[in-house]
Amino acid sequence: MKRNMKQWVTDYINAPTKKAMPILSFPGVQLIGHTVEELVRSGELQAQCMKAIADRFDTGVAFSLMDLSVEAEAFGAPVHYSEDEVPTVHGTLIHDEDEADALKVPKVGDGRTGECVEGIRRACELITDRPVLAGIIGPYSLSGRLLDMTEIMILCYEEPEMVETVLEKATEFLIEYAKAFKEAGANGVCMAEPAAGLLSPNLIDEFSTPYVQKIREAVEDENFVVMYHNCGNITPLMQNISDIDAVAYSVGNAIDIKEALKVIPQDKMVIGNIDPAGTIRNGNPEMIYKETTELMERCCKYPNFVIASGCDIPPVSPMENIQAFFDAVRDFYNK
Repeated sequence: MKRNMKQWVTDYINAPTKKAMPILSFPGVQLIGHTVEELVRSGELQAQCMKAIADRFDTGVAFSLMDLSVEAEAFGAPVHYSEDEVPTVHGTLIHDEDEADALKVPKVGDGRTGECVEGIRRACELITDRPVLAGIIGPYSLSGRLLDMTEIMILCYEEPEMVETVLEKATEFLIEYAKAFKEAGANGVCMAEPAAGLLSPNLIDEFSTPYVQKIREAVEDENFVVMYHNCGNITPLMQNISDIDAVAYSVGNAIDIKEALKVIPQDKMVIGNIDPAGTIRNGNPEMIYKETTELMERCCKYPNFVIASGCDIPPVSPMENIQAFFDAVRDFYNK
């Protein structure tokens, strides 16, 4: 459903009561009765999963799957699948400068990307009462999966041209991928760039931010926004990340979210940051209710804060734990 997303963000910030925005999609496999591996291979199942979550929980937006292996697999990287865990990239695709130069930019539709686009197209038909955000990986995080996460850190110093070659190809593909989601009806994308949280301020300005901005500028308009997600320890990088100038930011539980709220302008949405694994996946309802309430008490004085998970909620997270999160949000606003 088409909507003015810039106005939507403004209205959300100004609203006294805000619906929670957890990055919540994978646990829907429990509701539709399929494995994670079946889900990530089928656009129709992804849409059904998102719809099941939207029917069960009154979220502010419908997030698609945060599967950070999809784009790397389209480039040719090997991926490990599991029945109940999110897929992961397994092994290194690019080992030297010659391989970086020879790397072919895939077409949207290669690997599982076509299924993901079709999943969003179908989800946008099924979910019309809230924005639908597709998921894409960020350019540096994608390049790290192609070059190896440890190796790319070294290469940023020793072979920066090689890293930039891969970044340019990653960015070229991500622009087309985001455009495909836009054409499919998505109201925006949530771009996950966690690997950039490992960089120094100077390196993030060189190897992540310009490429993130290039993608954002190529696809964003009043009806389509880019939410920037980084669940790393980004406290030393807050000003750099603020300079990305996204309309919305999602931050992880590795930081005190108040540090982000102090830096990011109040006309930009900031969502987070209950621990999705330690608290929602492995905690209990009482613990989740308490932590959610305490975070809201600390941060809701910032009008641009929206309670959410700090990252993607794992597939096998108990439904009663997720419900406790939403109960705490409801009770906070009703007290």
